[in-house]
Amino acid sequence: MSHDVHLKSVLMSGEVVAGTMIFEFFTPGISKILSNAGARFAIYDMEHTGMGFETLKWLFATSRDSSMVPMVRVPTGGYTWMARALDLGARGVMVPMVESVSQAEELVRACRYPPVGRRGAAFGFAQCDYLGGSVVDKIQDYHARTVLIAQIETERGLENAEGIAAVDGVDVLWVGHFDLSNFMGIPGQFDHPDFLAAMKHVALVAKKHGKIAGFMATDKAWTERAKSMGYTMLAAGTDTALLQQALSELIGDIHSAT
Repeated sequence: MSHDVHLKSVLMSGEVVAGTMIFEFFTPGISKILSNAGARFAIYDMEHTGMGFETLKWLFATSRDSSMVPMVRVPTGGYTWMARALDLGARGVMVPMVESVSQAEELVRACRYPPVGRRGAAFGFAQCDYLGGSVVDKIQDYHARTVLIAQIETERGLENAEGIAAVDGVDVLWVGHFDLSNFMGIPGQFDHPDFLAAMKHVALVAKKHGKIAGFMATDKAWTERAKSMGYTMLAAGTDTALLQQALSELIGDIHSAT
């Protein structure tokens, strides 16, 4: 069993799995740096960063000999974005603003080959590590390893969260907390009772349907809150804030030592 297939099985067991989201540090060493830090997965962001497919392909190539599993957040759930990311080697695809059952079903079809989906075939290239082999075996392997993450981050997505969780092929419901609070009319009010209830609801319906709840935690308090609610796929972030915080502390130490 490859490490990426194993990661999905660990995720779906409900074990807490830690990784990160990358918004800025698209560098050749980042995969190994993240692996050395203990990250089990990295979700490279295309939604807000302007990163293109050429850079994504390069990032995935640097992950081939790493224990860290590469994933991507595409800008939207269109077939072209999702299928192309998978062809380049994405082991997981995060889709923003999933709002309906029909949308979720379309996302599943985009990630799966016939007869369960409508994904076009491109074997022997990047997703296969340029290897040959049985197409039947490859299809089975790629279905087994691919993690489909539906972001619940609008009031419509929240309303339909249980239906989305029930869709076969959706693996993770991931709360995008800033967007969700914005669409709920309480921007940035993460201690608001309605927001806390929304987070708990997403985790509960995910568990009810055998799916996983995911979240990006930016500090220890967020980590503890999310875990207490049942979130088990957790990304440490953001890369920019972590670097800035660490540098600020070190620079402060330099000044205080003079």
